[in-house]
Parts: sequence; C-alpha cells; structure tokens
Amino acid sequence: MSVYDERREELEKQEFMMGAERGRLAVTMDLLTDALILVGQHGVYCQSTRQPGKPAMDIQMISKCLTDAKELVADVMGGLKEKSRA
Repeated sequence: MSVYDERREELEKQEFMMGAERGRLAVTMDLLTDALILVGQHGVYCQSTRQPGKPAMDIQMISKCLTDAKELVADVMGGLKEKSRA
C-alpha cells in the first residue's frame, strides 16, 4: 500500500492547511518523529557494550541520520514558507 493511501487523511489535512509541498513535508516530519521515537525505544534495550548507558552504535547512527533528515526537511519547509510570503 502506498504512503499516499495509508496517510490519505493526514496528507489531505496538512496539504489543505499548508499547500501541497509543505503539507507533504509536514507529514514527512511526523513520520521521521515516529521513527525517532521507535529507535529511541529500541535503544533502551540495545545498550552499547563499549559505552554503558548509551544505545548500541548502530542505533546511535540511525538516530543521528533521522535527526539530520528532520533538520533538512524543517529547513526546506521554512524556505517554502518564506517564498510563499514574498
């Protein structure tokens, strides 16, 4: 099933409020946030042997990539917002 089918209602709501591009990016941010939450929960159970109290290295890397992706998407959303105001 396509993301457009699975998230139809959420996409329609966000696209109506923000426009197509920014609405889709908003839903993307929500998906990235959900993924970060899941990775964080997984990190609680998969502890690093080298760094006690920290998630395993692969979990740390996944978390970093997701956080970086969120930052990039947020930057694009901000740029689109500024363009729409001009």
